[in-house]
Amino acid sequence: MSSFLAHNHYEETCVICENLKPKGIHLYTSFICTECENDLIQTDTNNPKYKYFLKQLKKITTPEIFS
Repeated sequence: MSSFLAHNHYEETCVICENLKPKGIHLYTSFICTECENDLIQTDTNNPKYKYFLKQLKKITTPEIFS
């Protein structure tokens, strides 16, 4: 399996744009692609697009910690 990942691009679904992307960050149990991460950082809070980002980010759930 590791040789498969080394030779092929592994893509994950971005929680914001909902597209398969090869690069990004993991936030708890979700993936945010590099493009959306940069767009989110550069978007002013007065921009209507910012509300869309917040709506999409609400899908992210905090993993439970079992002790």
